[in-house]
Amino acid sequence: MASDYGSKDLEVLEGLEPVRERPGMYIGTTGSKGMHHILWEIVDNSIDEISNGYGDTIEIEIFKDNSISVKDNGRGIPVDMHPKYKVPGVYLVFTKLHAGGKFNNKNYGFSGGLHGVGASVTNALSSWLKVEIWRDGKVYSMDFHSIEDKSGKIHSGVINHELTSKPSEDKKAKGTRVTFLPDSRVFKSEEFDYTAICKRAKDLAFLNAGLKISVTDHRQTTESGKSKCKNYCYKGGLSDFVQYLNEGKTIKYQTPIFIEKKQENFYVSLAMQLTDGYSENTFSYVNNIPTSEGGTHEIGFKSALTKALNDFGRQRNIIKEKQENYIGEDFREGLTSVLAIKMQNVQFEGQTKSKLGNPEARTLVENLLTDAIKDYLNNKAKKEVIDAIFEKAAIAQKARLKSAEAKNVARAIKSSTNNLVGKLANCSGKKPEFNELFIVEGDSAGGSAKSGRDPKIQAILPLRGKPLNTEQRRISDIVANEELVSLINALGTGFDKDFNIQNLKFNKVIILADADQDGGHIRSILLTFFFRYMKELITDGHVYIGMPPLYRIQDKNGTRYAYDDVELKEMLKTAARGYSLNRYKGLGEMNPEQLWETTMNPKKRALMRVTIEDAAEADHLFTTLMGKDAAPRRDYIYEYANFNKQDQFKELVEKKV
Repeated sequence: MASDYGSKDLEVLEGLEPVRERPGMYIGTTGSKGMHHILWEIVDNSIDEISNGYGDTIEIEIFKDNSISVKDNGRGIPVDMHPKYKVPGVYLVFTKLHAGGKFNNKNYGFSGGLHGVGASVTNALSSWLKVEIWRDGKVYSMDFHSIEDKSGKIHSGVINHELTSKPSEDKKAKGTRVTFLPDSRVFKSEEFDYTAICKRAKDLAFLNAGLKISVTDHRQTTESGKSKCKNYCYKGGLSDFVQYLNEGKTIKYQTPIFIEKKQENFYVSLAMQLTDGYSENTFSYVNNIPTSEGGTHEIGFKSALTKALNDFGRQRNIIKEKQENYIGEDFREGLTSVLAIKMQNVQFEGQTKSKLGNPEARTLVENLLTDAIKDYLNNKAKKEVIDAIFEKAAIAQKARLKSAEAKNVARAIKSSTNNLVGKLANCSGKKPEFNELFIVEGDSAGGSAKSGRDPKIQAILPLRGKPLNTEQRRISDIVANEELVSLINALGTGFDKDFNIQNLKFNKVIILADADQDGGHIRSILLTFFFRYMKELITDGHVYIGMPPLYRIQDKNGTRYAYDDVELKEMLKTAARGYSLNRYKGLGEMNPEQLWETTMNPKKRALMRVTIEDAAEADHLFTTLMGKDAAPRRDYIYEYANFNKQDQFKELVEKKV
């Protein structure tokens, strides 16, 4: 079909100057997330080659100067002359916005790159970029760089060396390597995050069974002196992914259910495994792009699962004649699922590519999976799986139908509103978009926060003791916990299935806890609750972690605060003789003025916004930290936790000032 893939196949919708002037329009932010975005654009191009059957290997290397390379063994970017623009195809790819081979469906059956801006935007925001291409027994190379003219204007993507070629040592070699250095004039002091890149690489390996992907960091060395490197390859694909997500959980059957179906240019694959937990965990992808907000494909999957299981239960008399059908929630309680589809002409809702909008995807997924799930269940060898599914559903149904429990839930939430009196120090502002809720650890810190706050926009809710760890709890346990019920009522949103973001009373929900192990545990408990029962609070950007200082330095020049050991070291270099140094053991040691000045004043404070870059990895992290199995939790804390620097949540947060 695409064996003669060449420059004629590249279409241009119509330079790079706009990217340089307004990078946020193309990558969202010029912080760490934006810098990694220009990497993912190159990686996604390699993935698109492999997803369409061209190649099986991707190598990512981070160098000491913060440059990075991505190499694949795909077909190689076209190097012949474009029939209309009379320049090599590779030139178009790296210098023209909206240029690529993905606007028709001839050369790529499936593609994560929708607009053809990836490679050119990466070039526009790099100090330099080099591309090497292996095709037709030759190796081609071309260099670009950014230059500054006499007026100070920066010109991006300027050709440094024209396209050249030489015979390849391996005549059969194919593929592309792109090496670039993000421009520090755009991204300031940002550096590539090896851990974050490895996590994304791992996801891609799970989603593309058999893909070999490696990440090498030449900035770090092992004990043997070699560069730090991780390799990923999962021949089991989505089944391996589900088993990874369920590590630390008690599973109901060993081998995950795996189904894949294809209809013309639409492909769906699904892996599921039931646990003894109560949370439903569904993670979906479209053309390797995570859809953390779901979409039409998830709706189709859930409809198919409910219909197929109820039909099968009736047919086999597992569901008796006078018995009600199960609802979807009964079947999905404790179920971990990974759904991946590949399709053409993808339509995402919003710019974040986090929710699929194609209506036809729902119908295709529902029809294909309904039949496929029935076929799976009709296999006599699956009795263990079938028994586990219907036993778990029966327990979930009984819990749901217990009217007394349902009434107790409603009554507990409603009556406990009165319990906020004496707990919540509310703000006087009537506009939620300006209001902030501080969840504060302990009465002592709560008292300082209440006295030091701006009462017009800042509300204070002190926690008395640690809230309930909700990772392995039912709804009835949650509504019996006074601290969590107070929090639910303070927010005004309800929770779980009754959660409504439109009723949120505060734009910022700020967790303010001590920078020690107890404070870290409280943050973990609250984030677990939000993630499991109010996820939209996080995905919509309402949850923050307050950053109180660890040290106060006083000298003849005044008082200064250090928020971590690195900052303290720098401050001590300039401290006058006879300075005094105090280390805060907790927020309760600060008086109201100090707490306001360092932590609560919107003009001076530092907050970390909690984000979910990867919902599946976040789920695995919460299970590790808050689940039953102590061993993986101990290993994780040993590797990552640093309570003095307050960065134990660095996988989930993005610093905002």
